[in-house]
Amino acid sequence: MNGLPTADPYLPDHGDPSWGAEHYDLDLRYDVARNHLRGQAVVRAVAVDDLARIVLDLATLRVSKVLLDGRAPARYAVRGRRLVVTPRQPVRAGATFELRVTYAGNPKPLVDKHHGEAGWEELADGVIVAGQPHGAPTWFPCNDRPDDKASYSLTVTAPCDYTVVANGTLTSRHSGSSATTWVYAQDEPMATYLATVQIGRYEVRELGAEPPLLAAVPADAGEGFEEAFGRNAEMLEVFSELFGPYPFPTYSVVVTDDDLEIPLESQSLSTFGRNFLTDDWDAVRLVAHELAHQWFGNAVTLRRWQDIWLHEGFACYSEWLWSEASGGDSADDWAEHHHDKLADLDQDLVLADPGPELMFDDRVYKRGALTLHALRRTIGDDAFFDLLKAWVATHSGGNVTTADFVSMAVERTGADLTDLFVTWLHQKPLPDLPS
Repeated sequence: MNGLPTADPYLPDHGDPSWGAEHYDLDLRYDVARNHLRGQAVVRAVAVDDLARIVLDLATLRVSKVLLDGRAPARYAVRGRRLVVTPRQPVRAGATFELRVTYAGNPKPLVDKHHGEAGWEELADGVIVAGQPHGAPTWFPCNDRPDDKASYSLTVTAPCDYTVVANGTLTSRHSGSSATTWVYAQDEPMATYLATVQIGRYEVRELGAEPPLLAAVPADAGEGFEEAFGRNAEMLEVFSELFGPYPFPTYSVVVTDDDLEIPLESQSLSTFGRNFLTDDWDAVRLVAHELAHQWFGNAVTLRRWQDIWLHEGFACYSEWLWSEASGGDSADDWAEHHHDKLADLDQDLVLADPGPELMFDDRVYKRGALTLHALRRTIGDDAFFDLLKAWVATHSGGNVTTADFVSMAVERTGADLTDLFVTWLHQKPLPDLPS
C-alpha cells in the first residue's frame, strides 16, 4: 500500500521490520452506549535501521496529536490503515525513541479477504477484542507483526456497571461517580495480536488459587459454567506437568453473554461465548485448546505466520492429551480417528507453509497434531515430553520457526528425523502414522 512496509507476506500492509517496540502504555476511555473510544498510546521503541519515517498500524480511528520524544515531529499523516510519522531528523539505527499518539473514534473490526473480521467488536452490551491475526490496529497504534513482542500497561476507563478484563495482572481499580478505571500490567513480552480488552456486565469467580485462575461470566451463567470450566485448575496442573510451569502470573476466562462461533485466544486469558457452557466434548476440548495456547502461541510465538502449525497443531494435540489424562479416549485413539478423516480430504496443503488462505484451515490443526503424534511414536514418550518442556523453557518470551523445532528435536534426541519431518511438514500427501 503506497510503498509502505509489509513485515510478513501472509499479512500484507501490516508491520514495519525497521523498528521494534519495547513497551506499550495504553490509556483508554470507552463509552459503551456510543461505542466511542478515546485513547493515548505511548510506544517506547528502538530503531533497527536508520529511520527517515516511522510507520505504525492504526485503522478506523482519528489521530489528533503525535509527539516524538516529547516534540512534534516534522509531520504525520494517516495513509489508509497506517500512521506515518516523519521525524525532524532521521532516527539512527540502535537509538531508542518514544511516540505518543492521541486518537479517538468508533472502533470496528477490520475485514481481511482470507481471515474475515478481527479487532474491536461491539456486542449487544459490551465489547470483545479478537486480535488474531490482523485486529490489533483497530484499537491502538502498533507495529503489527508477531515477531515484535513487548510489555504492556493497559488502563481502561468504562462505565461503573461494567467489568473490564485485559491481559496480565490487575494492579488497581478506581471507581468514580459514573466510571471505573482498571489498570492491568502485562510484563511478559506479548505480540500485538494477543493484546485484548473485554468489557461486559460480568461477575468474577475464582477457579483456583495458584496461579490465580479467574472467570468473568454473566451472573446467570448457571450450571453450564461448572460443566465447562469446573476442571480448569486440574487441566492447568496436567499441562504444567507435561509442558513445564504455567508461563504467566494469572489465567482468566471470559464468558460473554453472546454466543461466539469460536473461542478467542489472547495472552493470559481466553474468551468464550455463552454457547460453550456445556460439558460436551466439542466445548471442553476448546477449553483445553485455549489454555494450551498459553504455552504454545503466547509464551512461545511464531516468528512468521506460515509457521502457524506451531500454535494450532500443538494446541490441538493438547486436546488429545487432556482427553487421555482425564479418563477419555487416548491420544492414540484421537490420532487414528483424525488420520482416517484427513485421508478422505484434499491433499493440497503443505503444513509448514499453507499459504494465507489456508493458514486457519482445520487440516493445519489436525495435521499439526498428527505430526506431533508421529514424532511421539518415533522417539518415545520420555524423549517427546522432554522435548516439549525444553521447547517452552528455551523459547518462552521469544519467537520461533519450524526450523527451530526440527533442529531442537534432532539435537535432543540424536535421531534421524529427516524423513519424518520432510513428509509431514513439507509434502502434501498425508503420510501414514508410524506403528
